[in-house]
Amino acid sequence: MTQAGAARRKRVSDALELKVPDRVPFFLGQNYLPARLSGLTYRDAYYKLDEWLEANKKYIIECDPDIYFAVDAPVITPGPVHDLWGTLQMKWPGQGIDANSSHQFVEDEYMKQDEYDHFLDDPTDFLIRVYYPRVFKNLEGLGMLPPLKIMAYGCYTGGLMAGLLAIPQVTAALETMLEASKLGAEWNMKFARFHKEMEELGYFSSWAAPAIVPFDIISDLLRGMRGAMMDMFKVPDKLLAAQEKLYPMVLGSAIQAARMSGNPRVFIPLHRGADGFMSIQQFEKFYWPNLKKLFLDIIDEGLTPIPFFEGTYDKRLEYLAELPKGKILGMFDRSDMVRVKEVLKDTMCIVGGMPVSLLQTGTPESVTEYTKKLIDTVGKDGGFIMTASSVLDEANPELVKVWIDVTREYGVYH
Repeated sequence: MTQAGAARRKRVSDALELKVPDRVPFFLGQNYLPARLSGLTYRDAYYKLDEWLEANKKYIIECDPDIYFAVDAPVITPGPVHDLWGTLQMKWPGQGIDANSSHQFVEDEYMKQDEYDHFLDDPTDFLIRVYYPRVFKNLEGLGMLPPLKIMAYGCYTGGLMAGLLAIPQVTAALETMLEASKLGAEWNMKFARFHKEMEELGYFSSWAAPAIVPFDIISDLLRGMRGAMMDMFKVPDKLLAAQEKLYPMVLGSAIQAARMSGNPRVFIPLHRGADGFMSIQQFEKFYWPNLKKLFLDIIDEGLTPIPFFEGTYDKRLEYLAELPKGKILGMFDRSDMVRVKEVLKDTMCIVGGMPVSLLQTGTPESVTEYTKKLIDTVGKDGGFIMTASSVLDEANPELVKVWIDVTREYGVYH
């Protein structure tokens, strides 16, 4: 590791542990921005991996951040894999939306309310035979499989399973998954090599392992927001039971990904727990218990949670103050940053503060003023990492440079 890299790592570590570093660390949330600056389209990030990684490398070195946003984050899944699977649950650049538009999730009730019993009885069976055929049009053949519990009969089902796997639609689905696995492995290897190269240059990815809290999995991916909100009133016990079924998978996959990557940070995007989505009573019953448990279990594994508190969390801050001290990098979107500092200054490192809108439409003077204000208030006494309230896709690169320069020069602790 380079000397500059060691200094960056210590700077972030000091902020995490609520110490006062030499200066305010800077977190670059570049996302799709490097594509735009290098003459690529957002679509190219999904299909031209080598060019996409080179664009990120160039921009990261140019900005010289203490930590950067995972370059594989906006892509989610390689474009060729989406093409193979026939993804219906997402629109990506150039596929259903403009080639220079950020990807969009297509929300729907992919699991009906009366299907909770199937999910609770055998989640794997439901997900493979019912859910996947609904969200991937080229995997419809999986719906022709028998209930997976029949596999418990072992050798007695050999002939039956062999015959079913020979059905053309089933065979096509399995061949599609095999081909996609080869592409996915190739992309994952290139991402891993990229992060290793950047680390050798002294730059560090914010995370490699994601985790989605069970309520958000249900609300985002299975039932949709409307469905999940109705479930809190109509089938609350089943909603809670489904979360318990999902939790071990959430935790286990996050730990495994973090261990395999060597990156100890786990990114947790939070969607439905914000002030505007549910009441305090609903938050206490349906959201906070698993979220708190996830934080604690990740920390017990020696890893660092990076929750992104999307929306406003002003009415949730006292709950967050219950968490272990100096173990969490808490990213905030639209919360009152002064109040966040007041409530959480002795609990977690506060990450965020700069409105993306100001980096899109502001002036050098307004960006400078706001940056200094954040450093004077939220950055006081350490425990703060400067970043934007969201990703920088449409930010003005000149204003981003002003923001970085002011943070580096004005953010020195004396």
